[in-house]
Amino acid sequence: MTTVTTERIQEIFTKQVNHQWEMRKTTAAERSAKLLRLKDVLLQNLEALVAANLEDRLHPKMTAEHQVYPIIEVIDYVVENLEEWMKPELVAKPKDGKAAYILHESLGTVCVFGTWNSPMSVTLHPLVEALAAGNCVVIKPSEFNPAYNVVLQKIIEDVFEEQEVALVQGEADVSEALLKLPFNHFFFTGSPRVGKIVMREAANHLSSVTLELGGKSPVILDEGYDMALAAQSLVFGKILMGGQFCICPDYIFVHDQDAETFAGAYKQVTQGMLYDEGQLRTAERSHVVNVQHFNRLKGLVDDALQKGATLLSGGTFDEDNLLIEPTLLGDVTEEMTIAHEEIFGPVTYIKTYQKLDEVTSYIQQRPKPLALYIFSQEEAVQQQLLTETSSGGVTINGIIQHNTYLELPFGGVNNSGHGSFHGIHGFKALSHARAVFEVM
Repeated sequence: MTTVTTERIQEIFTKQVNHQWEMRKTTAAERSAKLLRLKDVLLQNLEALVAANLEDRLHPKMTAEHQVYPIIEVIDYVVENLEEWMKPELVAKPKDGKAAYILHESLGTVCVFGTWNSPMSVTLHPLVEALAAGNCVVIKPSEFNPAYNVVLQKIIEDVFEEQEVALVQGEADVSEALLKLPFNHFFFTGSPRVGKIVMREAANHLSSVTLELGGKSPVILDEGYDMALAAQSLVFGKILMGGQFCICPDYIFVHDQDAETFAGAYKQVTQGMLYDEGQLRTAERSHVVNVQHFNRLKGLVDDALQKGATLLSGGTFDEDNLLIEPTLLGDVTEEMTIAHEEIFGPVTYIKTYQKLDEVTSYIQQRPKPLALYIFSQEEAVQQQLLTETSSGGVTINGIIQHNTYLELPFGGVNNSGHGSFHGIHGFKALSHARAVFEVM
């Protein structure tokens, strides 16, 4: 890993501060041309990105490719709409003036902190929308992706001059150095604990922030819902990226009468998806990122089992390959660490209920999650849960789709984040809405 020095960071930042006014003046066509160049270079480096992903032991080949294609879709979507987004937004004509409108102008300089679990979407997606808004950008990817970062750096340097976009590598000291600089905006994806540090440092500059955090995202299975259908979605949600993504289902509310049926369905689906003739397939599985996180996940399960939880499915931990079989626990109590800590891995647990009021009361008393999943065919139940809970986003009768639809904002609320992005929502989050009033 090539670690950048503090002096080099300052040099890049100064260049971008000086260049920000030129970036602001760029047209939709000029910004789109840069984005389309980025698209071309990404596709040219697809094989290199997949190979680097495998070298870092992040995800299997199919998942690694899927990291790239959504960014291509984002670029196409932004380019298609950017000219319209950049037009002055007219408001009602004032009685005592000629016109009133809103200009969405660039913030200036933006610092994007990426994460290891999805190094493409959490670095290049906000980059695309920051560039669409006319900003200069510095990217700091996670140090846990050394091979991937080499390819990303090559791509960025191939497409952009560093006064426009620069990628800097390093560990926590590099992040700390970046936070000491008065960027106009910080975009951070990670844990609530580190998000608080970013927000505190940004306050020293009165910089705006977008914080994409996480938390314990609950699943609610309505009484009588098709448990086999729900299990298919939820097992997929726990094996996707090894359960290491911010809107991964964390724990599952199941009605008392359905708990046994659901546990059986979860186990059956797991065996059908991941086993061949009794042998657990590993080739297409995402590894846990490192030994530290593997041991943390194993510790959560061991702690729960020692305190009386029951193992309903899974439970195999392969330390040599950093793989964990999708694991389902029952009888989890509040004394167990897993009940309070975001799992961020292929482990989950069920909580039984008799009335929906028990579910909403439990969720209301805890930090607001980034995602909430409702499985119900009853509109009245859906509306009750939407009204009586709060979360960054919701998918009904599915998993993660609210994150993939670019017309919707993606972001958290309070403990799960601050601000949102995706499409026009990202363009506006990384712009300043400037009010203009013409008297005559």
